[in-house]
Amino acid sequence: MATPDRQITLPLPTPEATDQLAIVLAKVARPGDIILLEGPIGAGKSHFARAYIRARLGRDEDVPSPTFTLVQEYDGHPPIWHADLYRLSHPDDLLELGLEEAFGRDICLVEWPERFGTARPGDALTLVLRAEGEGRIATLTGGASWLDRLDKLGALLRD
Repeated sequence: MATPDRQITLPLPTPEATDQLAIVLAKVARPGDIILLEGPIGAGKSHFARAYIRARLGRDEDVPSPTFTLVQEYDGHPPIWHADLYRLSHPDDLLELGLEEAFGRDICLVEWPERFGTARPGDALTLVLRAEGEGRIATLTGGASWLDRLDKLGALLRD
């Protein structure tokens, strides 16, 4: 029997609240984590990724959007891959990025995971960002490896 997914929804009224979510999520991260970032253009996917990467690295790092390079890799422990799949025209194009070799080993943040088609990576955390008023709403959904961590995440954010 499959383990049900866990889902939490959080208000992010300010950019600083989005930063705080990224910082707390970076604290509960593990090697091999895949975080899929969904939402329309301007929803805050790249903003979240920047804050997450800086929190994991423990320093103020230049984190450009990988819209044109498609993938940026950062030397962390484990390495962090930040991918933006917006410009991919077909799921087969993923093979050329080398991203699949990082799955299960490194931490991967993937914007526009819809470009995976039906071949989305398993047991990823999906973070959907959408605008609400002046802020955002974040919905996080994760499978088996995320169940306890999403509970912990909710508790950390309430503290």
